[in-house]
Amino acid sequence: MTFVLRILFLVCAAGFVAVPDAQARDRSGSLQEAIDEVQRETGGRVLAADIVRAGPRELYRIKVLTPDGRVRVITKQSRGGPRR
Repeated sequence: MTFVLRILFLVCAAGFVAVPDAQARDRSGSLQEAIDEVQRETGGRVLAADIVRAGPRELYRIKVLTPDGRVRVITKQSRGGPRR
């Protein structure tokens, strides 16, 4: 009986670990999409990109070097909506 409970516990624990990992992959994929979009819009080179929280919202902060040599910081809202 204890063997069955141990197996059940391990399966449940693995499920809790897998969910945040999947969410992180989803967010990083959306960040990459935002980076690609900013590169297309500006024609520049991305210097840095971060995910920042603004209250319940998640924003992408992307620093880009434009073709005319200026550094711009562009903020885009994540497509996933509010995160908790």
